[in-house]
Order: sequence, then structure tokens, then C-alpha cells
Amino acid sequence: MNTRDEETRLRRRKKQPEEEVATELLPPHHEGAIQDSGSEKPTTVDEVDLLPHTYWLTRIVYLRFIAFIYFVAFLVAYHQNKQLIGDNGLLPLKLHMQHLAKTVGNDWWKRIQAAPTLLWLAQPWDEVNPWLDGLALSGLVTSGVVILLGAANVFIMLLLWLLYHSLVAVGQRWYGFGWESQLLETGLLGVWGVPLLSLAALPQATPSSPVLIWGLRWLIFRIMLGAGLIKVRGDQCWMDLTCMNYHYQTQPVPNPMAYYLHKTPEWVHMTETFGNHIIELILPFFTFLPRAFRMTCGIGQIAFQVILIISGNLSFLNWLTIVPSLAYFDDRSFSFFFSKETKRKVYRLQKLERESSPLVDEGLTRKCVNLILTLMIGYLSLPVVLNLLSSRQAMNTSFEPFRIVNTYGAFGSVTKERTEVIFEGTHSWDPDAANATWHEYEFKCKPGRLDRVPCLISPYHYRLDWLMWFAAFQRYEQNPWLIHLAGKFLINDQEASTLIAHNPFLGQDPPNFPVRLTSSSTLRRLMARAQPCTQQ
Repeated sequence: MNTRDEETRLRRRKKQPEEEVATELLPPHHEGAIQDSGSEKPTTVDEVDLLPHTYWLTRIVYLRFIAFIYFVAFLVAYHQNKQLIGDNGLLPLKLHMQHLAKTVGNDWWKRIQAAPTLLWLAQPWDEVNPWLDGLALSGLVTSGVVILLGAANVFIMLLLWLLYHSLVAVGQRWYGFGWESQLLETGLLGVWGVPLLSLAALPQATPSSPVLIWGLRWLIFRIMLGAGLIKVRGDQCWMDLTCMNYHYQTQPVPNPMAYYLHKTPEWVHMTETFGNHIIELILPFFTFLPRAFRMTCGIGQIAFQVILIISGNLSFLNWLTIVPSLAYFDDRSFSFFFSKETKRKVYRLQKLERESSPLVDEGLTRKCVNLILTLMIGYLSLPVVLNLLSSRQAMNTSFEPFRIVNTYGAFGSVTKERTEVIFEGTHSWDPDAANATWHEYEFKCKPGRLDRVPCLISPYHYRLDWLMWFAAFQRYEQNPWLIHLAGKFLINDQEASTLIAHNPFLGQDPPNFPVRLTSSSTLRRLMARAQPCTQQ
């Protein structure tokens, strides 16, 4: 075949749909056999050993996993945001946005820098509940599509990032935790690793971008190293190997397994703490070593996150942290989870890559974009690296408003005794009377009654229950929403009552009640009751 015929054939293939090209590239076969040009007998699909160091299947797994996390996050937002930041929420969005607008003025760029959110369009924010539902439902539908397809394009991944960023930017205390920035950073990397328009799971003109693969590896390296360093620089119990003696009991929202893990012998807890240091301080450096070391790191990191999922309700944090660890594994590693047909297509795409075929060339424009993105991530990583090296390391911090590259950390200190804020109410005119009957407001997952089995909800998340843990060892001035919640309980507010499992006074006269602090480890009352409110 002459050169002109070859060029004509390549142009014709480029014009064909991607799935047809992948099929055309397959050689003649019978009953699933693949005939390699260099072999004398057919090889069955089951015997095809995909090549290492390509990431077509890795991208599919990543997209489905990150879309699942987005789906859970938007589901939480749909069920809880109206009660938390809605028109009559505990921290109303309207007041927050009015304060921001007054601070930064009418300059739109300053507004976006102060809070990158679509909710600026809802001004004057008199009815934000439809906006909150619209953002959450749009995110649910979009992430659901990605889960079903195992594919996405730039606009879909950018939409998911923009929708969730719009909630995080105005979520105030309810969205003030590291996993929110981590989800945004992990999801934004997907924008750089998918086709511009195509929704094919295996788009032959768009191999998985090195920005996606190495961006994810760089992310998990920073997550784990940051978590390890904040521990050894923080609480002495991490160096004494005693932190796990307390963690299972005093973590924010224990699950049923936490009780049994707490009861294990001290030598087990010391082994757990030492193993934590290995996972967080040593394994991350395997990221920059050959394939076998990277896979070892990936297996270790995923196993570690699975253990954390089993032992506590830490929102979708641990599920999310599995996602960047997927980048340690290539097509050969993931081939066991895919169909024979998919493996045949990937096998041919790999051969085209190895032969430097123009069919799988991403083009000069995309290569230039990848270079620019690499330089951008490198530049934005400078303050993050300096923070990791600093003896005054800050955890879960963003150094720019769009949360493109962030610093992370967890459990730099471990509380040694569990203290709970317990809401109780009574109809008694004299709450100090011996015959006063008190009824407890039961939360959905926050520990309360000692005879109640802990919940199991991960990756779902109850934001109010989580912040109640912080309120127990902080002053009420640091948590104004706590006073708002008490006020809503006083009037039997229906919307606020949906945030908890049981309001004992719904359908009755509102109660008089104090807030009590109870230590679940000693069963002692630690704080005197506040003055009751009197009925008008």
C-alpha cells in the first residue's frame, strides 16, 4: 500500500464513530479469538494480557467513583441544606450573602473571589430554597448520568464542580471541613482528563491525560503526608502510640464496630497507631517509584481507607480518599473488572499507542493545554508544599478561592473523654423540681442514650450531628447556630425537627428546656442547667 492510500485510510477512520473504529481495528476471529499479526495461532480473549502503563480503564473507574461521591454529596445537600442554610435555616444564606455583598461591593470579580457560587444570581436572596434544591437536583441528575455511562466530557465534569462549589462557597460552618475541598480538587482533575465533547467510554483520540493520573497521585501524596505530619506535630499520644486507646470512643460519630474496636487490647491499639504512621508517612513516597511500588502504595492506601470506613462514620471522606489511589493502578490491574469486549477494545487501543498511531494522538492543542495545567498545578502547589514543611502546619486549608490545590490533614489531636451536648425538654414550670419529667431530643446519629446502638451511615452524612461533636468542647459563642436550634425546638419548628430522629414535643405544647453537657464515659453531669424559658 502506498503512502497516499495509507493517508486516505487514516482520514476515513478518523471520520468514523469511535466505537466503530475500535471494532474495525480488531482482526478476524472466531468465537472470541484474537489473531495477533505476529502469532501463528489465535489467542482467546481470556488470554489477552493488557499492557501496563496505560489508563483507559482507570479513567472509567475514576469517573464512576467520583460521580458516586458527587451523588452522595448532592443527596446530602438536597435533604439538609434548606434546614441548615435555607430561608428559615439555622444559618440563613440570605444573611451570609448580604454580609458578603456589603463587604466586597458590586464588583463581580471581587464577589466571585469572595464566594465562587451561582447563588450570586439569586440576589436579593428572599427565596433561596428553590435555588438550593435546583443546584442539588441538577448535581444528582448529572452525577447519575456519569455513573451509568462510565464516561463524561469536559462540560459535564465542569458542571459538577461548579454546582458543588456553589454550595461549598456559601455553606458556612456546615461545609467547613476538609473533605469538601478534597471533593472539589478531586473532581476538577477529571475536567482535564476527559474529552471535550465525546461521551464515549473509550474515546480513541483522547487517552487518559497525564494531568489526571499524576494529578491524582500528587493529591493522594499530599493528603496522606499532610495527615501524617499533622499528627506527629500535634498530639503527643501519636508519638506515644496511645491515641487509638481513645479514638474509637471519642471520634465524632462512632458506628457499631467502634465499640468492639475500642475494647481490643492496648497492644492492638499501639500496633494500629504505628501502622497509621507507616501508611501516612512512608507509603506516600512510593508514588515516585516504579510500578510495583506504586501498586503496593495503592493497595495499602485503599485497605487503610476501608478499615476507617468500617470503624467510623466519617462522612464520605474515606470513600473519597480511595479515588486518587485508583491512579496507582493501570489497565492491566483493572482488566479483571471489565468485560471481554471492553478488554478487546483496550488491547487494540494500547497497540495503537505503542505504534504511535495518529488515531490515538490527542493533538497539539491538548498537549499544550496539558503543559499549561501542569505548570498551574505546580505553581499552586508551592504554598501547599511550604505548609507541609512548616512546623506550624495548617490542615484543611485553601490558599486561593477556587480550591484547585489544597492542604489536608485529620485528627491532629485526639480528645481523651467524650462529652455530648444533650437537648432535653420539660413542661414543668419548675425544671429543678424533683417531679420534673425530662424528655430527650434524639438525633439521627449523634450519641445520646447509652442504650441506643450507634448508627451506620457512611458515606452519607448528617451535618448537624457532626457539628454537635464540636459544640460539646467549644463555647456556645463559637456556635451561634446552637442557640438558633434551641430556639426552633422551643417553638416546635417542623423544618428543624426533620434534622433529628425524634422531637418528643411535636404535636404538644412547646417545652421549657436547658442544654446539658453529659460525659458518656463517666455518666456525670458536667454543666448546670441554664435558666428555663417561661411560657407567655
